[in-house]
Amino acid sequence: MHLIEVERKRALTDAPSLRDRLIALGYHENARVTETDVYYSRPDVDYMQTVECLRVRRRGDFCEITYKPPSDSGTHGASHIIAKHEINVALAGIADSEAARALLEAVGMRELAVVEKNRYVFRHPDRQDTVVALDSVTGAGEFVETEVCASDPHDAATHLEQVELELRIDTLPVVTLPYRDLVMMAAR
Repeated sequence: MHLIEVERKRALTDAPSLRDRLIALGYHENARVTETDVYYSRPDVDYMQTVECLRVRRRGDFCEITYKPPSDSGTHGASHIIAKHEINVALAGIADSEAARALLEAVGMRELAVVEKNRYVFRHPDRQDTVVALDSVTGAGEFVETEVCASDPHDAATHLEQVELELRIDTLPVVTLPYRDLVMMAAR
């Protein structure tokens, strides 16, 4: 069965209150991570225009390369929910992440941006398909990202909306740009 990640990101104004609400509703903080993502684009295709993603991520000793295909009306719904297939390849460690970066540059990929993010990951014991992440992104601000993995994107989107209502974050401003784009815009 092929799972699709359905997610929506919102600007966050009061992370401590949301953290308290998550805990009161039975969510558990199951990870605090710092991620450094290096984003790339092809020289003949502007990934900023196609809203494609090619990145090398480093989180402690864990490293991976990720590709997300171009966005279109099928991947970005009217309610700003994103549903895309991802290709993730785990790398053996920091040395492999450096080798992956060198390989991408050797085949002509160009570095777009480096995004540094502190992420607090919350899960509910009865909803293992759901992640609520509080993100602090250097140069871009604070955000809450709700993610649901499911085989049916419509069911996942409905579940995501229910979680946002329950957490009372459904009125926060939706952020449609990836962190990569937000960081690049802030650097200008």
